[in-house]
Amino acid sequence: MKRLLLCTLIAATGVASAAGKAGKPPFNTLPDFIVSDVQRTHYDGLTDDLLTAGLGAAGLASPVAPAFADSLNPTPQELRRLAIYNNYRALVDTVPGGGYGRFFGPAVGVDGDGMIAGQETLALMRVDGHEVPVTVMVQVPDSFDPRRPCMVTAPSSGSRGVYGAIGTAGEWGLKKGCAVVFSDKGTGTGSHNLVSDSAQRLDGTLTTADEPVLFRADLTDAQRQDFNQQWPDRFAYKHAHSQVNPERDWGTHVLQSIEFGFYVLNETFGRELGNGERLITIHPRNTLVIASSVSNGGGASVRAAEQDERGLIDGVAVSEPNVNPRPDRSFTLRQGDGPVIADHSRSLLDYTTALAVYQGCANQAPSIRDLAPLNAAFNPPAVGRNICTSLAARGLVSGATVEQQATDALRILNEEFAIQPEQNLLAPVHFGLAVAQSIAMTYANAYGRAGVEDRVCGLSLAATDATAAVTPIAPATEAALFSASNGIPPSAGVNIVFDDAPGQPTHLAASTSPSTGQADYGLDALLCLRSLVEGRDLVDGGALDEAAQTLAGAIAEGVAEVRASGDLQGKPTVFVTGRADAILPINHTSRPYVGLNQRVEGKKSRLRYYEILNAHHLDVLNGFPGIAERYVPLHHYYFQALDLVWAHLTEKRPLPPSQVVRAVPRGDLATPLSADNLPPIRRRPAVQDRIVFAENQLHIPD
Repeated sequence: MKRLLLCTLIAATGVASAAGKAGKPPFNTLPDFIVSDVQRTHYDGLTDDLLTAGLGAAGLASPVAPAFADSLNPTPQELRRLAIYNNYRALVDTVPGGGYGRFFGPAVGVDGDGMIAGQETLALMRVDGHEVPVTVMVQVPDSFDPRRPCMVTAPSSGSRGVYGAIGTAGEWGLKKGCAVVFSDKGTGTGSHNLVSDSAQRLDGTLTTADEPVLFRADLTDAQRQDFNQQWPDRFAYKHAHSQVNPERDWGTHVLQSIEFGFYVLNETFGRELGNGERLITIHPRNTLVIASSVSNGGGASVRAAEQDERGLIDGVAVSEPNVNPRPDRSFTLRQGDGPVIADHSRSLLDYTTALAVYQGCANQAPSIRDLAPLNAAFNPPAVGRNICTSLAARGLVSGATVEQQATDALRILNEEFAIQPEQNLLAPVHFGLAVAQSIAMTYANAYGRAGVEDRVCGLSLAATDATAAVTPIAPATEAALFSASNGIPPSAGVNIVFDDAPGQPTHLAASTSPSTGQADYGLDALLCLRSLVEGRDLVDGGALDEAAQTLAGAIAEGVAEVRASGDLQGKPTVFVTGRADAILPINHTSRPYVGLNQRVEGKKSRLRYYEILNAHHLDVLNGFPGIAERYVPLHHYYFQALDLVWAHLTEKRPLPPSQVVRAVPRGDLATPLSADNLPPIRRRPAVQDRIVFAENQLHIPD
């Protein structure tokens, strides 16, 4: 009788779940990849909330960050609030006049100050094959309608923690009334103080106890103590030192986060049978799921779409995705009447190590030296000149003067590495912020599955003092790392240290190279990273030693593991990317992915690509004079992409053709952005604006 009743209930709900088809009971059960307690908190939307942590739109825009009552012992609530504040502002320009509060922001399109009530559920999960935990979070707004369920994925951008997509996919999804499923993708702060053995719990608080934490290096106590004797005050970070190449599993992380999302939704809305069990009533067949996010998070959602064999994902909308397309020389790229580019699809580590090596010199090229915003402020000219002379001494750039050498370095980046000239004005500030340097160091370790004890290329992570020497981290700084760090030092008081610098280990940016005796940003270390990519020693021109060759091979294998297939399985997908992207060059990411997808899916492809003029990777920089006048927020077009995919899935509206969108900078800070600056993605773009793939070439209009 009970069995008959159960079958009747299943039929009544219309459920034919994947679980049922697989012979598993149609009851809601915690996925077996969850390896921690599940923490649930409801936020009332008045004193605290899902999107702004109680700060509201005005609080997120305030330049004054929320403080801790006790700087040495912040509460989980305080850590969460500061994490949301920092992660939101890290990606979204909140400076007046840049579009915040008018075109985007928590309060746009809703009543009140943008605070959203709802339930937040946190847990740790693992992927088969390794033990390193991944943070997963589900936010379900009180406005969620179980009769019309929807879900948006929000893997973190960059190497950020689980709140890293709160202001991007998080904001859009929550305001739509959708559940939003977040993941840190095996990155996040996850810092391990190797001296004290302290690490962060799931809630961000520090512990030295043997309990679940975001990350601890795989060292015995004896190994850790031996390391500390030689290299005191160092940190291990999850993305760099987990020894599992987390990027390989980014797609899996997103798919698992969706599964966990369905578990959470059914725990809340599933039909209760009265015996403590709940029937699965919300499932992939009746739920609209959009895979989304930006940068690394966007790349993770793309990989999830490629790997989705169970129909979990209905559509994809991503911005500036970090995709490493499988190299395919059967097609080329061409912008306008410019050069035909066949050498596209270089890996992230390939072009990033090139930027780390050459950009410091290129900053001094006469064509950009005085035009690039904040160049002089972020990049001491003397260091740039030293980098040029060090490169010239090795025959890596040519020219008799620094200006000629810098011009050649810029040529190498633009021509030999096919990095768009549109990035030239933004690249100097990125170098000053150590973007390429930090990515090169972290990903070389990650791809090569190196441990913190390996100190790849003589580099480690530590706090440094005013003299650039290693120093113990301040306790208050460490207490805030969960909330302040972006997961990829230099960040929040932890810096990259060149252990092989003459005299003593030194902050990389202030380091002298042993081979030159010049203060050239520790160029020896950066050349070492580049050598691991090329598989040859760029310092002396010879072969790598045996250990380095082994590591170079491991790195090459790691890169191969993260290559994207280009097969989106017919899913409707939108990419938006800024042409001036100076972090993920478009000739190696979005553009060749579109071409590869055309080769793989052909006429079955439902991918659309919108390239935005005068837009770049880090909208937060638009808050700075010199940049604000020249660029528009890509974030605005990312939200348009989500709107287009939503309308396509819910109203059957066709996705607009691939196109160049001719956004117009505002020109001066006194003039706020208006609709005239931000033309929409057009349903019927002009012929001269269309991006087309024909005769094995992706052609992008100027």
